[in-house]
Formats: sequence, structure tokens, C-alpha cells
Amino acid sequence: MIKADIKKQLKDGQLLHINKAFVTGSITRVTGPSGAGKTTFLKMLAGLIKPDEGLISVDSNEWFNSAGSINLTPQLRKAGFVFQDYALFPNMTVMQHLKYACGDNDWIDDLLKIGGLDSFTDKKPLHLSGGQQQRLAILRALAIKPNVLLMDEPFSAIDVKTKMKLLADLQTLLRDMNTTVIAVTHNPQELDGIATDELIIGED
Repeated sequence: MIKADIKKQLKDGQLLHINKAFVTGSITRVTGPSGAGKTTFLKMLAGLIKPDEGLISVDSNEWFNSAGSINLTPQLRKAGFVFQDYALFPNMTVMQHLKYACGDNDWIDDLLKIGGLDSFTDKKPLHLSGGQQQRLAILRALAIKPNVLLMDEPFSAIDVKTKMKLLADLQTLLRDMNTTVIAVTHNPQELDGIATDELIIGED
């Protein structure tokens, strides 16, 4: 169970206040208008941005507590994060990206098959399509076998047919791992049939 009750003043002067619990193993779709703070919320969970005040706890372990001066580093939180701009290393191949995150070769092989990148292991991001780069970013986040997976527009560059197959495979994988997923999307229908919860940010 993830519990977040946090506040953050946004650059436009608006106050972002999230107070929500996320059930372990759930898949939550996060929607709302641009600039509402969706990405900021994910980054606060990951430890990349510090909330102004509040509490974040995961399975009763405090990741952030402004009252107790607790703020775990991203490394200690060990959450998988799929960045909107992919954040891939241009000098590393597909295989090197995954090996950098994980030393389990069997697990890496499984991920490559799920992502359809098993024929591109020696390719660097420059030689991958936008959809392939996005799939690599997802696989890299999964490589650490995270209990919490945070995804920022994770499927925007993937064609519909590939996305549907990937979503089906990911749904099975995430269920087996009992991973809690929080995914930001601009397409409210994108995770229909997969999302088990929803958070709307920026609407009264």
C-alpha cells in the first residue's frame, strides 16, 4: 500500500495537493490538464522532487515525512521510473541499458521478448525508432523488479497494434510481480480494461 498526502507549490503559483492511497498490485491511471502537476507528482513519489510538506509511505515504510525530516534518496526507494523523454544513454546499446539495471540474464531475456527488442540488443538509441526507445525505457524500469512502477506517458510513441500486445504482456507480468503501477496519460481511454483505479489531478 502506497499512501501519499503531499503538497507542492507549482511554478504557476498553484498548490498541488495529493491525498490518496494506492493498493498494492493496483494500476492507477493519472489524468488531468497539462500543467496540473501530474509529472511533478510522479517525481515526488520517486524522490526526484521534494514535496513542500506531507508524508509518503510504502508498506508502512516512510519514504518522505516533512515532520520527521525523512526524505529517502531515489536509490533507496528503488521505484522503476519511465520518463516521458525516455532518458536513455546515447552511448549504450539495448543490452547494456538492461545489464546496467540488472544482472539477471534470464530476466533480461524475458524482458527483451516482451518488449520485442530481442533482435535489437546491439543497437544504440539513435538507431531505434521512437516506439522502440519507449519500449526500452519501460524494460529498463522493469529490470530492477520494482515494487512500485511510475510511468510518465509510457505508450505515446508506440503504434496501436504493438501497444495492445505490450499492454497485455505487461499486465500479466505486473500481476505476477505484484507491482503497484501509477501511470500518467493524456489519453483517458489508453488503459481501459487494465487500470484498476484512477486519479484526476487539476480538476475540482
